[in-house]
Formats: sequence, structure tokens, C-alpha cells
Amino acid sequence: MLYTLAINWSGVGVQVAQLILALSILVLLHEFGHYITARWFGCRVEKFYLFFDPWFSLFKKKVGDTEYGVGWLPLGGYVKISGMIDESMDKEQMKQPAKAYEFRSKPAWQRLIIMLAGIIMNVLVAFIIYAMILFVWGEKKTPMSSLQNGVAVTDSLMSEIGLRSGDKILAVNGEPVPYFEDLAAKILIGSKTIDIERAGKK
Repeated sequence: MLYTLAINWSGVGVQVAQLILALSILVLLHEFGHYITARWFGCRVEKFYLFFDPWFSLFKKKVGDTEYGVGWLPLGGYVKISGMIDESMDKEQMKQPAKAYEFRSKPAWQRLIIMLAGIIMNVLVAFIIYAMILFVWGEKKTPMSSLQNGVAVTDSLMSEIGLRSGDKILAVNGEPVPYFEDLAAKILIGSKTIDIERAGKK
């Protein structure tokens, strides 16, 4: 028998586009960290590029002192800050006396912040992404206050302890249990007293 491998090229194309878009956003946010801190401390930013642009770029536009552009090589991006040897390796500029708007003329603590800003931005973005994932798809718990008819006892051990269906658990060891999902562990691990409300009586 002859088997043929069917490739859904349109689906592959969509996935590749999604990957490039996701990486582009991460690169832009990383480089924006360097860019915004450099501007805050009075450094001149000569270039802000998404992707690398050896020989030519797909798009570029100069606004003020900064040239914004999109390169053709999707392996990252860069921010060229005056007076800083980075991906651009502009050694000629470094031979000139330091100017007030250059990176090398700034105090050490400002230079450190500018260099770390990209990594800090990555950490903040990761924190926000995970926080949103937990918010949307995270663990859902049932507040004990929402159990108007008490608990349903289906476990023989719970019955042996003395709990009955319809009991409202008020506290374990004198401490309220905020969520139903935490109740079993609270009772089974070191509980000495359980305060309940049964048939309207505590």
C-alpha cells in the first residue's frame, strides 16, 4: 500500500505567522525596556529596530533623532544608543569625546538600569501573562459561604467523625475554612475540633 503525507500548508503558514507575531511582540517589549530607560536618562537613541537589518531594511522612518525600522532577518531586534557599543559595534563614535547625551557619559547606576531594562521588561511580561492565564483558566474554588444547604457527606471516614449531610462547617480548630476544596485536608490533617451548624443549631 502507498501512503501519502498530506500537509496542510495553509495551517502551517498560519502557525508560522503566529510564531513570528509572538516573537515580534516579545522582541519589541524587550527593546522598548532599553529604549524608554535610555530616553528617561537623557540618552540619544539613534535606532529602534524590530529584526536585524544587515545591508537593507524592509521599513524605516526617522522621527526626531531616532530611526524606527523593521529589518528582514527575524532573529531579534536592537536599540542603538549613542555612546554604547552594542550590536551595531560603532567603534568610530567611541573614539570621539563623550557628549552629554551619550550612554558612556551617564553615571554607572543609570547605565546598569538601561542594560537591565530589557530583562526586567521580559520578567514583567512573563508575570502578566501567567497572571492572566491563572485569571482565565486558573483553579476555581467554592466559597463555604455559598453552601446554603451545607455539605454532602459521601465519605465513610467523614461519617465516622460525626459529620452528616446538611451540616454547615463553621470552623476547624477554631479557624474558619474559606473554601470547600480545602475542607477535607483541614479535617484529616490534625483537626481536633469542628464547629458545625446542624438543623439551625451550633
